[in-house]
Amino acid sequence: MQRDVDFLVIGGGIAGLTFALEAARHGRVLVLTKAGRAESNTRYAQGGIASVLSTEDSFDAHVADTLTAGAGLCRKDVVEMCVRQGPERVRELIAFGVAFDRAGDDYHLTLEGGHSRRRILHAKDLTGAEVERALVAAAEARGVESLERHLAIDLITSEKLGQPGPNRCIGAYVLNTDSGDVVTIRAKVTLLASGGCGKVYLYTTNPDVASGDGIAMAHRAGAAIADMEFIQFHPTCLFHPQAKNFLISEALRGEGGVLKRRDGATFMERYHPQKSLAPRDIVARAIDSELKKTGDDHIVLDMTHLPKAFLVERFPHIYQTCLAFGIDMAVQPIPVVPAAHFSCGGVATDLSGATTLPFLLAAGETACTGLHGANRLASNSLLEGLVFGHNASALAAKLVREAAPLPPAPDWNSGSAVPPDEGVVVAHNWDEVRRTMWNYVGIVRTNKRLDRAQRRLALLRDEIRDYYWGTHVTAPTLELRNLADVAMLIVTSARLRRESRGLHTTLDFPERDDARWLKDTVLVRGVVNDAAWRR
Repeated sequence: MQRDVDFLVIGGGIAGLTFALEAARHGRVLVLTKAGRAESNTRYAQGGIASVLSTEDSFDAHVADTLTAGAGLCRKDVVEMCVRQGPERVRELIAFGVAFDRAGDDYHLTLEGGHSRRRILHAKDLTGAEVERALVAAAEARGVESLERHLAIDLITSEKLGQPGPNRCIGAYVLNTDSGDVVTIRAKVTLLASGGCGKVYLYTTNPDVASGDGIAMAHRAGAAIADMEFIQFHPTCLFHPQAKNFLISEALRGEGGVLKRRDGATFMERYHPQKSLAPRDIVARAIDSELKKTGDDHIVLDMTHLPKAFLVERFPHIYQTCLAFGIDMAVQPIPVVPAAHFSCGGVATDLSGATTLPFLLAAGETACTGLHGANRLASNSLLEGLVFGHNASALAAKLVREAAPLPPAPDWNSGSAVPPDEGVVVAHNWDEVRRTMWNYVGIVRTNKRLDRAQRRLALLRDEIRDYYWGTHVTAPTLELRNLADVAMLIVTSARLRRESRGLHTTLDFPERDDARWLKDTVLVRGVVNDAAWRR
């Protein structure tokens, strides 16, 4: 089966839907989601959107906070663009029907780690779900077509088809996970907006869909991948044997929550003057250090000094979820641990979302735009998705007008592959990839740990490759293949950066080295491209 569209959007979160809503004015748009239409990383964002909406705030202050958090690797022009576009993009969200919390006539703004002002616009503690709801409804009203339970297998490129001239993207092969059929989708422009790769780690705040699909596909297609060593670990994930990847928002600390050891002692004052509101990389390392010192399996976030009525009103979802696990946050501290949360690296783009592969764009967590540098400032991610989804749509409209006719693309050929009959292979390798990454490529790294991870991943990728080519494609197989590829990108990038900066901390090179490493780590099909792509 073949389909032709003007714009193919892989992913249905804030970046993909913002792009689709604008692109629909210029041609046929098809949005692919690997699960339900509203299932994305966006949906699980609790905190909010950082934007300058108060007279007590300023663009300069937001820019400065972002640059400080990014530890020298933010691209300043990107930061300024995102910050200055923020209020307009937020007003567009409000026009789509997003119901942000209000405080009288104004919107209620909260505070999160690393911010010097209250500038986080939110909808209780379910901001992402509210944004996703409104954007899905707006896309439906505008007639944007969406295919649920469709998982992209690989990008189709002119190089793979043996076409002459420069390599370009012309669409993707896509698996219908309900029927098992593979659809060939040709597109004049393809946008990767499939979210991050948190599931590459054993413990993560991310939903199951976050298996790094877009990053892995772009890498296999020859696009540049940048800064994958910078994986943000959220400091506060609920610690409970029955809780699966439940995030405890940074906004709790913004409203007065205090991090403590299990014995009740505070500790953040020894690590940063902002104490519990320090940037995430500092908080995560501090918690990791305290856990290693004490031997405890978690620390706690204490909200008990705040009124119960306030906690129930401000954080209804978190309060009720904790209560379901037997934790009343109004009377007892919440047990928390760090967990993999966000990838600051990804598919390298310019200010309009263009990648190094012509006619392939990227936005949201899939992309490395230069906004986050070596450490993302809290609540800048939804802002990035809005801004780059919007900017990429303007570029895409231009590309569609200028695009040459698409070359023919053959249907998917399974060759001599047979139906899979050993699901245990996928389950075992999935678990081993994630445990390897958690044990050896976590918050604090060493050369020995990274070397061990690289050797094991190389063997696993060989096993996965053999299984992939020998059996019919399935969603678990495709996600496993992508996880293994992204894991190797993270390890390779981490081994190359011989310093500690932002989210990348290595005991072998504990100091930041601006003389040698004030640059991006760029990989193209596994080969280091030391000529930085944007500096």
